[in-house]
Amino acid sequence: MRGLYDNEMKLEFLSKSSNEAFARITVAAFASQLDPTIEEISDIKTAVSEAVTNCIIHAYEDEEGIVKVVTRLINNVVEIEISDSGKGIENIELARKPLYTTKSNLERSGMGFTIMESFMDEVNINSVVGIGTKITMKKAIKKEEVQETISEEKNTKLIV
Repeated sequence: MRGLYDNEMKLEFLSKSSNEAFARITVAAFASQLDPTIEEISDIKTAVSEAVTNCIIHAYEDEEGIVKVVTRLINNVVEIEISDSGKGIENIELARKPLYTTKSNLERSGMGFTIMESFMDEVNINSVVGIGTKITMKKAIKKEEVQETISEEKNTKLIV
């Protein structure tokens, strides 16, 4: 494994809504090794929350199943895979459209994929009906830019 990833974490849990917060916090804690900003951690937590909620609400519906989360750190990138063995998505392009939902009776907004895509740098969805779905999300942690800004601020203070 060394050489492919700097670090990797795997997590499995039952598709219960009470586990959504657990997944969100665990991934955020693992990603903190890259020293992200509070905004970057918030983005990751929001995207993970949406992906896990999709597994719980849509993949398994009224049944319990297993949600799997694999988080990898590669250089300054957090890669998160969230997968289920649920019913799958019939039409991924339709499911990605803002406001589209198959659960309007549950007051679902249909913004899950849109939110994931707006908070992460990359979102890929692979799904097979009757087999399950895997969402892979990536976010680059911009620590180099932050360090440069800090260095510039220090230099500015020294010059003044």
